[in-house]
Amino acid sequence: MGVSGGTVSKLFFAAVGDSRPPNEDDTSNYPSAIITKIYSDIQQTNPEFVVATGDYQYANPSGTQGASQVSMYVQARQAYSGVVFPAMGNHECTGYTDSNCTSTGSSNNYATFMSQLLGPIGQTKPYYRFDVNDSAGQWTAKFIVLAMNAWDSTQSSWLSTQLAQSTTYTFIIRHEPASANTAPGVSPSDAIISQYPYTLYIVGHTHEFSHSSTREVIVGNGGAPISQGDYGYATFTQTATGDIQVSNYDYNSNSAVSTFTVPK
Repeated sequence: MGVSGGTVSKLFFAAVGDSRPPNEDDTSNYPSAIITKIYSDIQQTNPEFVVATGDYQYANPSGTQGASQVSMYVQARQAYSGVVFPAMGNHECTGYTDSNCTSTGSSNNYATFMSQLLGPIGQTKPYYRFDVNDSAGQWTAKFIVLAMNAWDSTQSSWLSTQLAQSTTYTFIIRHEPASANTAPGVSPSDAIISQYPYTLYIVGHTHEFSHSSTREVIVGNGGAPISQGDYGYATFTQTATGDIQVSNYDYNSNSAVSTFTVPK
């Protein structure tokens, strides 16, 4: 697996999200120890890659603390040796759920996200796609990473084009869940996605791990002040029948505390 995807014998990846400090510019309380432990746990579990659901900082969008916080995140994620594919959160814009940043001049936090997190994987836009396919040629999977806080007509058209291309699995990675519909891209992207088959939404924003009957998994327990449960991460594993088994791992014990299966 590389920064543009690759081939594997079985789908097996992890997700982590919402790793910001409790308050704006609260860099001294950045949850580095928690994030480092989570990525160390992920390294032991050894997935092929990781997707991240957003909010790596909580900083004044006109200030400089965001760059310091994201640098701390980048340092913590070095505990995992594989590729991480990050999605943009609202704190990568102005911090407000309804904020919309479509250029690096919109916010220092947005510029930091683009340079420190997307630059290393060669992405020049806050939304992108990578593909992971079966090394034996039996299935294909596309991962569509959206930017709900950098929404415009170009991203809308791009999303329709990507979804129109048929694959066995389609995973949608974005920060806000469907319930956070004040984010500029949530309702418009939902309207597009509903026209096509998909496997799962993997989102964050709410500081918990949870899932619903609408094929939406919230992975937002990556270090930000927790809403329920404990800090950790999730894994997504292809079963022998082609379904996707989802497990929530506790970061203290690195053991699965809940598991469920999504039909392909």
